[in-house]
Order: sequence, then C-alpha cells, then structure tokens
Amino acid sequence: MSLSVFDGMKGALPSGRIAVIASRYNESICDAMLQGAVSTLQEAGLTDEQLIVVRVSGAWELCWATAEVFQAADVLGAVVLGAVIKGETTHDEHINRAVSCSLMEQSVQAGKPLGFGLLTCNTVDQALQRSGGNVGNKGCEAAEAVLECLRLRENMVTSL
Repeated sequence: MSLSVFDGMKGALPSGRIAVIASRYNESICDAMLQGAVSTLQEAGLTDEQLIVVRVSGAWELCWATAEVFQAADVLGAVVLGAVIKGETTHDEHINRAVSCSLMEQSVQAGKPLGFGLLTCNTVDQALQRSGGNVGNKGCEAAEAVLECLRLRENMVTSL
C-alpha cells in the first residue's frame, strides 16, 4: 500500500465562480486588499465572468453577504475582506469574534472554501502594512488560500 498525499499547490481549478466580498469601512485598506485578491485570482486564470465582487458597508455585513453568495450553486468559494481596528472600547473584539466564527461556520456548512481576509489590527499602521505594505497583502493571501483549497478538492476528487 502506498501513501497518498494530496495538496492544492498545483492542478486544475474547477469551473465556477469565486466571490470576493469586501467591506467599504476603512476604505483605502479594504480597496488595496480587494485589488490584491482580484489580481491574484486573475493571475490564476479566472476571467471577469468567473469573479463576483460584492461590497458591503462594514465587517459585520460580511457574514450576511457570504451567506447570500454561498447559496448560488456555481459559487465555488469566497474571499472575504475587511479591516477592524481597535478603538477606545472593546467593540472591535466583539465584531472580530462574531464575524470570524460566523464565516468559519458558513464555510464548513456550505462545504465551500473561504479565504479569511479580516484584518484585526491594533493600529491603522498595522492594517496598512497588511494591505500592501511591508507585511504583504492579506487580500492576495486569502485569494491564494481559496485557490489552493479548490485545487486540493479537485486533486482529491480525481484520485480518491
């Protein structure tokens, strides 16, 4: 018996669409992550017809929009982008926890991969560094995670 090892680093992507859901709150940060995600998906070979971009007002609304796009049978996965920056109260902690748990649950329940690009930063500078600065672009990373999961599924389905 030989060991079967699967990964999603290479291989074909299934046909279908990927949604990119991005908050407008902290607009310049979210716009930079959105551009990074869309560019990453296009570089992987997705066409404009295969991409759905959904803009919502803030991080809280990311959950509802994700639930809506996951209802479409041809939506393979979602890249979800937002930025919550700590303020004077603990409001950020409540938003971050609720949104994170909701998105994880939706991904599992729908059986569709979700690239988690919700920044949970203490300062605006931290968010800027994670949206194209010296720490990279979390929009690109979230898109890459979805692509890898979709390839992994394809590799497993064709081999199991």
